[in-house]
Amino acid sequence: MSPFKRKRAGGSRGTNASKKVRFIGSVNENTSEDEQKQENECSIPAPVSKGKWKNKERVLVFSSRGINFRTRHLMQDLRTMMPHSKADSKMDRKDKLFVINEVCEIKNCNKCIFFEAKKKEDLYMWISNVPHGPSAKFLVQNVHTLAELKMTGNCLKGSRPLLSFDPKFDKEPHYALLKELFIQIFSTPQYHPKSQPFVDHIFTFTIADNRIWFRNYQIIEEDAALVEIGPRFVLNLIKLFQGSFGGPTLYENPHFQSPNMHRRLIRLATAGKLREKQMVKELQKVRRLEEKQPVTRDVTDEVFATPAEEKPDEIELEAPPPKSAKKKEFKRKRMQRLRMR
Repeated sequence: MSPFKRKRAGGSRGTNASKKVRFIGSVNENTSEDEQKQENECSIPAPVSKGKWKNKERVLVFSSRGINFRTRHLMQDLRTMMPHSKADSKMDRKDKLFVINEVCEIKNCNKCIFFEAKKKEDLYMWISNVPHGPSAKFLVQNVHTLAELKMTGNCLKGSRPLLSFDPKFDKEPHYALLKELFIQIFSTPQYHPKSQPFVDHIFTFTIADNRIWFRNYQIIEEDAALVEIGPRFVLNLIKLFQGSFGGPTLYENPHFQSPNMHRRLIRLATAGKLREKQMVKELQKVRRLEEKQPVTRDVTDEVFATPAEEKPDEIELEAPPPKSAKKKEFKRKRMQRLRMR
């Protein structure tokens, strides 16, 4: 260890006040204590702040009980990508959604992303502006996490992202409202204490097949090309509400089909195919049991009726001459004959 010890100086700490550090080294007996302190003290300048953190957006990201491992990893990826997010323990299923407003108030958050799991296979995502609204409910589909994708892209943890939106977001009012919600939730505030002053990745929100497709890409410095990082998921809008986690309905998606109805249609289609196979088997059994009418005349005989020349019948009055049969010789006799030669 070094012979010097570093101690922080007490007293008032201002924003521009520099810190005083005292080093204790070799003490001279001739000098007084005050002179010794002045000699061993050195001042460290205060850190220079490049800006002030004004946008105090905080997003609470948590879920209900009953989520699977994929949803848990997706939630962790979102917390990693957003340095202005906060975490909380899972909410009980029996609690109503209005309790989330109180949880956000306790956590000092004004935005919320809540994952709601149902039947251990359906995942819903709520995004809300707490406490006055609006809020939106989505069905999350095709979830792929960072650990699962293993893409080649990479970015600095805590860096600020660019947000890219499809041109369709400006054409319809409900998409314009969602765009403003996404901007306030996913954009990292400038000069946030946990953020880094770099922009090296981009969040894209694309509309296709009446769904919102989320992708995360790295921006390469050399040629500004994009390489996907992950995660990726698809949001199927269900409803827009005026309040936070409830209230009057502003918009309802007419193209939305619930997962229960989708599974029911698949079961009905499978049952229809099985029913058709059963009917075919029953028809085959009925045909086998029917009495078959004997066929007296074969229609195909006329195809093979070819005209042929008539030949006179010859009657043989004498028996044919007998054929001379060769007697088989034994091997021993054949060998003797060969020796005689």
